[in-house]
Amino acid sequence: MANTPSAKKAARKIARRTLINKTRRSRVRTFLRKVEEAILSGDHEAARAAFKVAEPELARAAAKGVIHKNTASRKISRLSSRVKAVGAA
Repeated sequence: MANTPSAKKAARKIARRTLINKTRRSRVRTFLRKVEEAILSGDHEAARAAFKVAEPELARAAAKGVIHKNTASRKISRLSSRVKAVGAA
């Protein structure tokens, strides 16, 4: 357990930041799930709409440091190609 006042404050800050990051990560997962469901349903318009909303959410999470920049980029790229494939099929 933290003993010094600065360590106690740091522990409080970490707890607060962890809660915020958990919320952001959960939010990103929700948007990704919506895109996945739209892709699996085969509805191109729904998939495009869900992807259009999910993309900035992923970018925001990367900007805030919740996920790595390359991870966000990779997920956006792969989702984009899958959404395009739904339209082609």
